[in-house]
Amino acid sequence: MEHCGTQELETDRLLLRRYVVEDAAAMYKNWASDEDVTKYLMWPPHSSQEISRGIIEDWVNQYINRNYYHWAIILKDNVNEPIGDIAVVDMNEEISMVHIGYCIGKAWWRKGITSEALKAVMDFLFDVVDVNRIESRHDPRNPNSGRVMKKCGMKYEGTLRSSDWNNQGICDACYYALLKSDVNIEKGN
Repeated sequence: MEHCGTQELETDRLLLRRYVVEDAAAMYKNWASDEDVTKYLMWPPHSSQEISRGIIEDWVNQYINRNYYHWAIILKDNVNEPIGDIAVVDMNEEISMVHIGYCIGKAWWRKGITSEALKAVMDFLFDVVDVNRIESRHDPRNPNSGRVMKKCGMKYEGTLRSSDWNNQGICDACYYALLKSDVNIEKGN
């Protein structure tokens, strides 16, 4: 992989950028404190804006690492207010694989925003970082997350039973992935 760190990405509607500490209020308000948003995640809802701030401070400190990829999702018509989060949450250099996680505030569900953000991140990781495999997973009780993956071209690879955990406890995990060769075939390369 050709690591270059978190770069600003732009789509028709979105700006994906590095976090700044001042994003804590929006993070807390827009998604991190919402039990519906965190229901199938691995971290509990934030009980205060200070918790969001502390987490963002940790993320900001990680930006010095060239193999750290973490974006705030922002609508272009409101560039000062993140509405969600997308990041590489796991990486295996030996097989050139990254695992992506994402979440977005409830007010922006079912608007295609998460798919748009995921597609931009996947394109960046394939084209710039030269990743071979991009994967993600979701709890089968959260099928909308799987629809996001499918919409971005990821292929369903299977469900691992009782292989994961989230705020609901031990759970199954539905895995999706896309290989760089899949993308090249689609592009005719």
